[in-house]
Amino acid sequence: QEVDAWYRAAPQLEVATTPAQDDAWEEVARACHAAGIDETVELDREAVQGVCASPVFRAGLSMRTSATVQPARLALGLRQRLLERGVRIFERSPVVALTETGIATADGSLRAGATVVAVNTATARFPGFRNALAVASSHIVLTEPVPDVLDDLGWTGGEAIADARTLLHYFRTTNDDRIAFGWGGGRMGFGARRRPALELDLDAVGQASRSLVRFFPQLAGRRIERAWGGPIDVSPTHLPVFGSRGRVHHGFGFTGNGVGPSYLGGQILASLALDCRDDVSRLALVEPADKRFPPEPLRFLGGSAIRRALVAKDAAEEVGHRGGPITRLVAGLPRRFGLHLPR
Repeated sequence: QEVDAWYRAAPQLEVATTPAQDDAWEEVARACHAAGIDETVELDREAVQGVCASPVFRAGLSMRTSATVQPARLALGLRQRLLERGVRIFERSPVVALTETGIATADGSLRAGATVVAVNTATARFPGFRNALAVASSHIVLTEPVPDVLDDLGWTGGEAIADARTLLHYFRTTNDDRIAFGWGGGRMGFGARRRPALELDLDAVGQASRSLVRFFPQLAGRRIERAWGGPIDVSPTHLPVFGSRGRVHHGFGFTGNGVGPSYLGGQILASLALDCRDDVSRLALVEPADKRFPPEPLRFLGGSAIRRALVAKDAAEEVGHRGGPITRLVAGLPRRFGLHLPR
């Protein structure tokens, strides 16, 4: 569509910043090798330092076929292309009900042969989906332009990087030489309620800012010019979920690198809405085995306790400890029940 979304092809790295994170990517590397996919390259300390010379980077995994975009520019650019093609977009028109024949809003209704629900965390507002996903916040801080720091780090190739902790840090550079640095350790949401702390949590912003300087000490004293957050949705399996209920088709659970998978998600939802029986509509992501989170308030209370334990475990590992036995027990509960919380 020729949208200028600041597309930049560059590898994506997963890095270890503590001994507990060493070789965290082994399962991914083995799966790629077993599938005959020449995609991953394991990096020792010297190699990962050659990409970005953070003092905390110990080793890493490079995923070569990757790229970054500026997601807001992509979304707004696609919106403009749709308008140019005559598509009518009704913004700020909350849907209050889904029906077999269309949707209802506060000011009117719309009849349609098919309805697609692709609204991220708002999916939980609709009956039948409330226990199908969990919601938590993730926050990002953005530095002033720091070309001198990027040159000092040798981080000039546009690589996107994330560490291997449970509530991970994720970061990338921008076209104007800033660093965008995020942390997935925000608060749990309660059902589909839009709590203010999901949008901007000063505690999470402060933690992200401190971690930014720990990763890149050269940034001490440099300005943080922007900070923002928002709710993210995750399915119990940590994979996107697609399906149909009559003529209403849904897709949710784009946790993590959502921009790339959303392209495939669009193909899946288009196939479902057009009633195509093709390879895309038969993928394993479509109508997976039904798995649910506990209902509220148990999901909020239990999820909040588990996330606090995960924060404590990650913090202990950063200073060379394992965390206490109770912390480890609570942090391990999702895995014991085969569930995944937002990261």
